[in-house]
Amino acid sequence: MYKVDLNCDIGESFGQYTLGHDEEIMKHISSANIACGFHAGDPSTMNKTVKLALENGVSIGAHPGLPDLQGFGRRVMAISPREAYELVLYQVGALNAFVTAKGGKLRHVKPHGALYNMAAVDEKLAEAIAEAVYQLDHEIILYGLAGSELIKAGEKIGLHTANEVFADRTYQNDGTLTSRQNPNALITNVDAAIFQVVRMVKEKRVSSVEGIDFSIRADTICIHGDGPNALDFAKKINEAFAKENISILAR
Repeated sequence: MYKVDLNCDIGESFGQYTLGHDEEIMKHISSANIACGFHAGDPSTMNKTVKLALENGVSIGAHPGLPDLQGFGRRVMAISPREAYELVLYQVGALNAFVTAKGGKLRHVKPHGALYNMAAVDEKLAEAIAEAVYQLDHEIILYGLAGSELIKAGEKIGLHTANEVFADRTYQNDGTLTSRQNPNALITNVDAAIFQVVRMVKEKRVSSVEGIDFSIRADTICIHGDGPNALDFAKKINEAFAKENISILAR
């Protein structure tokens, strides 16, 4: 039996409005990465999403991003390691307050969007993010791109880490994700996405956009909650995993 965590970026809406199918998707995942207000989300949405995760027995993680509401946190910004430390600590602390108030436990932190990709290749930014997480609670698990600088920084400082892979994203030869500015960044064919992720879990291998095959570690799998077919995709991954003898469990 193979075991893997299935996480989803969630709570990425505002106030009374709900983006996507958060309530339904929550039934098909083991971990939720909840937006903390900088790239999406607000106090009301954070509160509701934490409550929803606790009701469904889903592990809760903070999903801090760059201060970029208009760009949904996906635009690169020139920030220093100190700024990275501060904005991560600020956002994670905010979400942790809602989790603690409801009697829950914050289990992990996963940076969002451009911040995530920047920390994957920038050693100093990665170390600043890892330091912020460690100083808040050294038992929190740090999620990062498999084999990235963020994973290395987390391990170096003494955090538990989770190597993350993506079902619906393509890879470059160096193991980084293809930029969303490129037309082939996303895998829109469900069967192709499922084939890729099952292979990553069972064979620990993935192919780049250029056809280069390389090894990869899949501790946790990300699916995106803001896509138009997100709920259907979540259901199909669950069905495929059941057939492939892959159990979905939180870290």
